Amino acid sequence: MNPTRNRLSRTATTLAVPAVVAALVAGGCSRGSSSSTPDHAPLASACPAVLNTAKQALARAEKVDAPWDGPTSGPRAVSGKSIVFVAATMTNPGVAGAAKGVEEAGRSIGWNVRVIDGQGTPFGIQEAFGQAIALRPSGIVIGGFDPNSVADQVKQADDAHIPLVGWHATRSPGPSANPKLFTNVTTRVEDVARISAYWIIARSNGNAGVVIFTDSSIPFAENKSQLIKKTLMSCSSVKLLSYENIPLPDAGSRTPQAVSSLLSRFGDRWTHSAAINDLYFADAAAALRAAGKQGDEAPFSIGAGDGDPSAFQRIRDRQFQAATVPEPLNAQGSQIVDEFNRAFAGQPPSGYVALVHLTTTRNVGDTTSWEPSGYRAAYARIWSG
Repeated sequence: MNPTRNRLSRTATTLAVPAVVAALVAGGCSRGSSSSTPDHAPLASACPAVLNTAKQALARAEKVDAPWDGPTSGPRAVSGKSIVFVAATMTNPGVAGAAKGVEEAGRSIGWNVRVIDGQGTPFGIQEAFGQAIALRPSGIVIGGFDPNSVADQVKQADDAHIPLVGWHATRSPGPSANPKLFTNVTTRVEDVARISAYWIIARSNGNAGVVIFTDSSIPFAENKSQLIKKTLMSCSSVKLLSYENIPLPDAGSRTPQAVSSLLSRFGDRWTHSAAINDLYFADAAAALRAAGKQGDEAPFSIGAGDGDPSAFQRIRDRQFQAATVPEPLNAQGSQIVDEFNRAFAGQPPSGYVALVHLTTTRNVGDTTSWEPSGYRAAYARIWSG
């Protein structure tokens, strides 16, 4: 649903496909199996039902003109409020994008918004949260880190009657009793993982040799990558070649080495990649070039999280990334402000969760982020009363 390579969160997006999602059957993997073929292989799929479901899901997720499906009513903007956004690290493009969205939305209704950077370390985040509480703001955003890592400070904020809204702070969207959050703004990790795996299944006609990149030290990220694996394994002809555990803070140094090793081990059997964050593909590019790979050939890669501007650029330029499942970061910033406004007005959270979206070479256009249509006007109408 997220560093100086942040290891404290990321990651996930809602897909309205429950009626068509096939039952997922967990299966084993065969490391180094030679049954996978390059992208768009002529082999028939061994999982026609899953393939059909995947194609239907992708057709919905790639739409760029869907009408606004979020809140259209709520309390008029409460005046004179202040918000502190405690960021896990502002070097994480997802966290930075959400913070920017909060600043923009807060300014539009006259609120004061301050961002404090936790700089990607447990100590830094604790220091930043402590500073936030000392400022006695109207509300605090937990931006991309586990609130249980600052449990004492979460209690301090609660004792001081400072509402907390999370961004990618817990596994699921919505309110949380423990840790106590008014709500958590995030996409559903299950849907982000599912659409990422479906993209691989559909693009390969169910005949892919896949490498998954994850950070198993982050429970949210590990859960996401396991869900990707589970969906991939629902197609018996998809082979999981390797499950690469590379901590996000180490991705810059370790990913190129891992990619070189994977190319040596699997060669052309490695046709697709999925990662819990787009940044792995930025770090993989140099090793792929050194091996003589072109940016628009296998392995074809999808990022299951955030969708930062550099990912959009790689997709547009066809440079070692073909798809991402982006968070609507600006819109989520507006939602965070709206959720605080509901808390200040004594109303419950909106309950809104953004629909899943898939950005590919077919629909990327000239954009650098994903923004659903109509959200600014919708929130402006709500806040103006």
